[in-house]
Amino acid sequence: MKLIIAIVNLDDSRNLLDRLGRRGFGATVTSSTGAYLKIGNATIFCGVEDEDVEEVLSIIRETCPSRVQYVTPLPPVMEPGEMLIPTPVEKYMGGATVFVLDVEHFEKI
Repeated sequence: MKLIIAIVNLDDSRNLLDRLGRRGFGATVTSSTGAYLKIGNATIFCGVEDEDVEEVLSIIRETCPSRVQYVTPLPPVMEPGEMLIPTPVEKYMGGATVFVLDVEHFEKI
């Protein structure tokens, strides 16, 4: 058995959960936030049998495409009276960061 942990863009998470559910894969989701731009993510946990890993990874690839978006980073902490207008930066959004871990023991209570 494997545990798949996928960190995806919050915008893609609902569609991903729907597609996983329609294929019979249970999943748990938690909200998370990226450290650099403070953009919303979802961390999805999905336990699957070894032979189903590639199918789940395929669903993630199809559902969470990467795309370019311009975002404005949070300005640094400044002294009173100082002014800095942050410039939008090009950022690749979407996609997924996926970890596949071996599960030594699984029990549903």
